[in-house]
Amino acid sequence: MKKKFIYIVTFFLLVNSTNIVKASNSRDLNAYEYDVKMKQDLLCLMMAYPEYIKDINCADNNYVYLIMKSGKKILYDDKKVKTFEEKLENADLQDTMEQPYPLTDIYKLMDKNHDPGRYRSYDLLKEVYGSSRQQIEKNLKSVNLKYTRVLFNNNNRAAEALETAMENLVPLSKENQVVRKCLFPCSGTFNYRLVAGTNRLSPHSFGIAIDLASDRRDYWKWSSAKEGEERLNSYSKEIVETFEKNNFVWGGKWGHFDILHFEYRPEIILKAKYFTNINDDKSLWYKGINLEEASTKAYIEKINQLLK
Repeated sequence: MKKKFIYIVTFFLLVNSTNIVKASNSRDLNAYEYDVKMKQDLLCLMMAYPEYIKDINCADNNYVYLIMKSGKKILYDDKKVKTFEEKLENADLQDTMEQPYPLTDIYKLMDKNHDPGRYRSYDLLKEVYGSSRQQIEKNLKSVNLKYTRVLFNNNNRAAEALETAMENLVPLSKENQVVRKCLFPCSGTFNYRLVAGTNRLSPHSFGIAIDLASDRRDYWKWSSAKEGEERLNSYSKEIVETFEKNNFVWGGKWGHFDILHFEYRPEIILKAKYFTNINDDKSLWYKGINLEEASTKAYIEKINQLLK
């Protein structure tokens, strides 16, 4: 009886020891993934905004900050558990970079709350594009769309990116009817306003978004999911590809679809380009990045020194 009791106790301890090891490994894996993703996020942000992000800093409480040209510190992760709506209202940088943006063609609407690019760090946008209407308006440039002119933010090469996209698309529109119908007429760029039904500034307020030709099926509040998916599949892939090559995200790749909407977000496109999957090699978390750029190598060295 005594031996049987000892056997049962030993078996119980072994089982629980195994479970503890599994739990520990699970925590280690999550910590590892978090560490890698944070480094990748920081690198993409620094590459996306080289004139505005000057340094990174890790405080005693292990909170990581971007140091901006103005001296302002922007928190990477507030470590709060948030709902979808709370992330829309008050996104930190980790929230902003959290959802993967697909650079491949899509044929179905994204999952309901998968909206890569809709979580916006307003602290970052204000530092780069202007913190008030007056400041933003000073940064606007008149961009030639070849058939009309629009206002777009000149900071961080946003206006240049729009010009390049349109230079490629306008000639194509002359021979491709689908491109032409989706492209013209432009529905708007700079418009200092709130997102309807919220207290959040629209990306149009910063002059970094363009709405192309409008269709009643374009917006999730205007149409059914069935109609939205039909519109999605009829939309010009040439337009989407061209804008993405110039660092714009497409609202058609949001669950809350906004198919006529393109938004200049280089950090989202850079992460989609280089870091779609978790890297198994912790020492080479930046695998796939072009290291010929001196500035990129400097960013990686800085991140490795700070976040060992």
